[in-house]
Amino acid sequence: MTTKKIRTGFLMIFKMLLRQKIVITLLLIIPAFFLTVVELTTSNRILPFQLASLGDEFFINISEKGISFIFFAVASSGFLVSFLALNLIQRNNKVNRRLIICGYHPIELIISILLVLFVVILLIAVYVGLLTNAFYNVDNLGRFILSLILIGFVYGSYGLAVGSLIKVELEGILMIVLLVNIDVGWLQNPLFYAEAQNQVLIKYLPAYFPSQTAIITAFTDYSAVSATVNSILYGFLFLIISMLIFFYKMRTK
Repeated sequence: MTTKKIRTGFLMIFKMLLRQKIVITLLLIIPAFFLTVVELTTSNRILPFQLASLGDEFFINISEKGISFIFFAVASSGFLVSFLALNLIQRNNKVNRRLIICGYHPIELIISILLVLFVVILLIAVYVGLLTNAFYNVDNLGRFILSLILIGFVYGSYGLAVGSLIKVELEGILMIVLLVNIDVGWLQNPLFYAEAQNQVLIKYLPAYFPSQTAIITAFTDYSAVSATVNSILYGFLFLIISMLIFFYKMRTK
């Protein structure tokens, strides 16, 4: 394994991503569109929200508009990163196999892909975090951006796993939409979670801990260490699965 090959792979993959101008445009438009809809449609009534990851007795009173901004910031970050991660694996599948035949090691390729994904996660988290703060004043902006990095890591790793497992683009997109839409796009919404009949099921979904981290850091000074650690563990679980599948499919005789 050489750093030169990793650097070359990183630059190659990143340039291929930048050439997709429509993708870059959507990355900028989608979060702004979501947050604009929140600004235009939600009310300022004050609602009590449970900080479930801290215990049953922890409640905060936040406006419906404020909690909606935070939720859609997390949701848009999870959607964008998961689709990009899927694209990084599926679109470059044949190229990766040719590179391995020409002398690249699968570890060198996966490190290059992960570096590109990390840069994308960081850029999306910073952009969405600053954009959210422009609409609604977040109490702890730096910690909130960290929570967006966590949701990006969890669903980015999920996107890598789906992309490694499934070759057909449409099937991969459906797998992404199925979990992302149900989990981060619906069940983790604090407005729904407060009245949900089976909250235990929601707590086992991938976006639970990053969503809790976002709410805690955006509105309070409570510690979000437990939710942060669990988010990282969830992300590493998907990451390990994706790497094992990638190595198996990229093996050469």
